[in-house]
Amino acid sequence: MSDKTESNIDRWRIFEPFFVQKEVAAKTILLEEGNVSRTMFFIEKGCLRTWVNNNGKDITTQFFFEGDGVSSIESFMTNKPSLYTIESIEPCIIQTITQKDFQEAFNNSPELKDLVIEHLFARLLKSQQLFFSYLKHSPQERYHELVKQYPHIVLRVPQHYIASYLGITSVSLSRIRNRR
Repeated sequence: MSDKTESNIDRWRIFEPFFVQKEVAAKTILLEEGNVSRTMFFIEKGCLRTWVNNNGKDITTQFFFEGDGVSSIESFMTNKPSLYTIESIEPCIIQTITQKDFQEAFNNSPELKDLVIEHLFARLLKSQQLFFSYLKHSPQERYHELVKQYPHIVLRVPQHYIASYLGITSVSLSRIRNRR
């Protein structure tokens, strides 16, 4: 486990009294697009992805690994339908916390409020970087940036999910990878 992963796990320990551990198989839907999010997930082991359905085609929007917290935060905090699906890519061990328990911990801990705000800003920044990358870079440039910033993704995530994340086909991704 990397120092970053260890540090992320330590930061979420404040929720420990509320956590319920779950083991989930690969390709398990944890939250379906259109449903209200009632649970937040913290990854102890494994990989999750978020994705949206676009006319029957799933488009991967983010990947999450050990030490990451994942939820449809917009849905979780507002009780509105989730804009995306959360699914396991690998068999996972996750810690879960309910909305009620999260709210209780959140309301009683200024430290937790700071942690959540920091987490939300980090996630917003990551989303903005991806958005602007789509506007400014070619698929080949986006792939090389992904490999440079997150080399573990190409080692652990199936190629068709990476292609979807980059907004290209698996065939195009194969061509890009072969050009290196």
